[in-house]
Amino acid sequence: MTRIAIIGGGIGGLTTALTLKQAGFDPEVFEQAPELLEVGAAIAVWPNAMRILDRLGLGQEIRRRGGAIEQVRWLDFRGTLINSSRIPKSETPALALQRADLQSSLLRAWTSPAIHLGKVFRNFQKQQQLVRADFADGSTIDCDLLIGCDGLHSHVREQLLETRAPVYRGYTVWRGTTKVAPRQLEPGTAMEFHGSGQRFGVGPVGLNRIGWWASANETLTSAGHSGDHQGLVGSIETSPSDHQDELLTLFAGWYAPILELIAGTPAASIVKTPALDRPATKEWGQGPVTLLGDAVHPTTPNLGQGGCMAIEDAVVLARCLQKYGPRHEALRAYERLRYSRTRVVTGYSRFYGSVGQWQQPAAVRLRGALLSLVPQVVTQRLLRMIFAYDAYAVNV
Repeated sequence: MTRIAIIGGGIGGLTTALTLKQAGFDPEVFEQAPELLEVGAAIAVWPNAMRILDRLGLGQEIRRRGGAIEQVRWLDFRGTLINSSRIPKSETPALALQRADLQSSLLRAWTSPAIHLGKVFRNFQKQQQLVRADFADGSTIDCDLLIGCDGLHSHVREQLLETRAPVYRGYTVWRGTTKVAPRQLEPGTAMEFHGSGQRFGVGPVGLNRIGWWASANETLTSAGHSGDHQGLVGSIETSPSDHQDELLTLFAGWYAPILELIAGTPAASIVKTPALDRPATKEWGQGPVTLLGDAVHPTTPNLGQGGCMAIEDAVVLARCLQKYGPRHEALRAYERLRYSRTRVVTGYSRFYGSVGQWQQPAAVRLRGALLSLVPQVVTQRLLRMIFAYDAYAVNV
């Protein structure tokens, strides 16, 4: 029996376990947390990921828990409409839901008991035909293939590729969900408000909840940090500071429902993180080891594709292993097939975020003018380019 170890039990790791199980393998998941409790606010499940969840038998539950997104609107900070577009029609919907809801759905689908909690990965060694993984508690496991799904600051990646920190893109992101529903918000609509170096996004996340995110330009020094991106992440993510008051100050004078949403969100539940990603690399693995999701192609949150691309990765990896067998060649095929897609989407997200964060008055006016002129047919073509991707149809 082929022994496949998955390092990381987040959305990417669990989806990988499910797709490998569907392909006839029996993987084991090793997660550093003592409990599988997903943190964070909402997550977008666009059609490119939703059709995979349908194939895994989770579609009905995700639809029940999530909020459908039928159109997108772009507005200025006062709430004046700039442009809008319908989501391209498809049998597969666009949804958003709480990350915890998606995590629990994946867990319920994983009937195997092979999830090992409290396993903090330290390093691996290649030993003839095997890989030995060492954990902080002193335990070790031997496996034929090792898949690093351990996120943005992946320890598997560190050993494989580099120790450099991810790149900070110059702005901070806050996220939250609330049951406050301002009457000005339309059902089934995602809205993005643009200001000077600041943005605010709103959308339904199911079960009578509204999800929102906010962004603001912030230098590392003004955030109280200097050059240490790892330290920046840890400080922002774990700080018990008053994010709510900070946001109410930053967005004072904006469209009234925005302030209503911020004020109606439990302050302790607001998540604050820097916008980080990494330059694309063609090297994802070596020998019997590969990477998946944020461990290899982390992306800024502007297109809502981070989790979606990890879900895509899982399917293509499973299909390559099913076709080529549990050999190193299967991992290299998976990496080649996924490089171009992830590079393009990550690049578009970075560019969109850069333009969205324009701060100079002339640049803000130019952005509004250009955005207002984009025809709906062009917007839908761009959306289809991302949403129409079918990981089950990729020629492996």
